[in-house]
Amino acid sequence: MAKDASAYTDEELVEGCLKNRRLSQEMLYRKYFNSMMRMCLRYTQDKSIALEILNTGFLRVFKKLEKYSFNGSLEGWIRRLIFHSLSDYFKKHNNQVHFLDLEDRDGPAPDNALSQLYLEDILKLVSYLPDATREVFYLYAIEGYTHVEIGKQLGISTGTSKWHLSNARQKLKQLIRTHYNHAG
Repeated sequence: MAKDASAYTDEELVEGCLKNRRLSQEMLYRKYFNSMMRMCLRYTQDKSIALEILNTGFLRVFKKLEKYSFNGSLEGWIRRLIFHSLSDYFKKHNNQVHFLDLEDRDGPAPDNALSQLYLEDILKLVSYLPDATREVFYLYAIEGYTHVEIGKQLGISTGTSKWHLSNARQKLKQLIRTHYNHAG
C-alpha cells in the first residue's frame, strides 16, 4: 500500500520530482492541493477556474522545482508560484481584482474604484498598511489561512486577527478612495 502524501518529507518529494518520479510528483501535488485550492477559491468561487489556475500553478512548480533551494518553506514557495498563476490568469482574462473582497460591512468603496485597480495596484496599497495588519491581511486574503491558523502562527488571538483584517479593509478602502480620486 502506498504512503499517504503527508508521510513524505518535502526533501523526499523534491528529490523524487527532480528525478522525474511520477509518484513523487503526485504526492507533492496531493500534499499541497487542499491549501493551494483553498487559496485559489478565495479569488474565484468558480471551482473549475480555481482548478485550472491551480494546475497551471503546479505545472510552474514542477518546471521550476530545480530552483527551490530549501531557504524558507516549500509550501510558501509553492504558494508564491500558485499566486503568480492567479495573477497571470486574471491579467490574461482582463478581470480586475474584485475578488479581494475589500467591501465589507463598513460600506462600499466609491463606484468603480475596485474595478479600476489590478492586482499589482492592490498589493502596492497593501504595502502601506502597518506591519502587523499587513501580515494578517496577507495571510488571510492572499494565502488563504483562517483566523485560527493566523492566530497560532503569529501568537495572537483569533479576535486580534479579525480586528487586523477589518482594520486592513478599512485602511485599504481609504487608500483606494485616495487612489481613485487622484487617478480619476
